[in-house]
Amino acid sequence: MPRICVIGSANVDHTLALPRLPRPGETVSGGTLLTNLGGKGANQAVAARKLGAELRMLGAVGEDGPGREIRERLDAAGIDVTGIVAVPDAATGTALIFVDAEGRNQIGVAPGANHCLTVEMLRPYEGAIAWADVVVCQLETPLPVVRWALEEAHRHGVRAILNPAPVRELPDDLLGLVAYLTPNEGEAAALAGLPIGDMDSAVGAGRRLLERGAATVIVTLGGEGALVCQRDRIVHFPAFKVAVVDTTAAGDAFNGALAVGLAAGGTLDEAVPLAAATAALTCTRRGAQDSLPERAAVERFLRSLRAGQGPPEGTP
Repeated sequence: MPRICVIGSANVDHTLALPRLPRPGETVSGGTLLTNLGGKGANQAVAARKLGAELRMLGAVGEDGPGREIRERLDAAGIDVTGIVAVPDAATGTALIFVDAEGRNQIGVAPGANHCLTVEMLRPYEGAIAWADVVVCQLETPLPVVRWALEEAHRHGVRAILNPAPVRELPDDLLGLVAYLTPNEGEAAALAGLPIGDMDSAVGAGRRLLERGAATVIVTLGGEGALVCQRDRIVHFPAFKVAVVDTTAAGDAFNGALAVGLAAGGTLDEAVPLAAATAALTCTRRGAQDSLPERAAVERFLRSLRAGQGPPEGTP
């Protein structure tokens, strides 16, 4: 089994489906509420686990009911949660998500215990990084933790994926530890210091991030697919078309599946379509972790596309 270690956040998500997203100062009524588990780290771990990988996760929750539920649910999913520490005097992270009728979202996060995570808390579990085929990080935990995880991965010769979300300024030496940097369009523009308005400008931003140290840059472009930028080639992978219900966790699905494809020994040309298909299917259901597809659904979806039949009925 592919072995993946995720270092990242775990939250409780409250998702409100609305007819449209509210403008500043406006109240939009007529919505429906869904509460489930999320957080970029936990989402990516669950996505990878549902695709058949062996998972260990390092992170933090509060010493509260939601924190216990997160650990229990991840453990029940087959994820090793030994390295998810309980932080006293901190609440478990919480996200509030608005989703409109077209599946677009607005998200606010109270990080709670995620921002209390320290390197000292995780040192007892650093063996999980050496054990992994691929390490996955995001930016919902403190930057010193992210740097430590990337340095440990580099020291042990383990490939690391960094999903730079939510975006923040990153030093070049940290990017130099990253095997696969996976920003979306806005994150790529912010990190490269270049506006992105079309494919050519996305290529320019990707090349700039290669110059800053990342070995490979994969810019996710939503409905326009994904752009893989390496020093010797640029490849655009078109998106798979689906009926979008909710884009929440689509990026996390992409990153979790990318890790699985690479950890299983696949090339980028094999791993990116797997990631794109997993993300596409995630958009067809509401919520975060509950929307992530199982391996059989992804393979059925890809087979139907190769056969030219379009998405199978009942997908995912």
